[in-house]
Amino acid sequence: MIELALGYTAAALSTASFAPQAVQVIRSGKTRDISLGMYLLTVTAFAAWLAFGILKREWPLVLSNGVCLALSGFILLMKLLPASARKKVAGSLGG
Repeated sequence: MIELALGYTAAALSTASFAPQAVQVIRSGKTRDISLGMYLLTVTAFAAWLAFGILKREWPLVLSNGVCLALSGFILLMKLLPASARKKVAGSLGG
């Protein structure tokens, strides 16, 4: 039981850690200071952890890494978009 609680706590904290950056990108529309290399590695890692979690049927891993993949993937996409497109996306999301 303690392992399950620890797993869900870790999942919640991991997921929450990407939310402030995603919100900042939406609000400002800026990604200049975000490391492209770091987000390429992070997105790849979350995709691998998600696949691992699915294969092992470890739902805390699936849940947390699925959400983290979505958030970090969004940040990576915003980093890769031209400034005009990035501002449009941020504007459409309330930025």
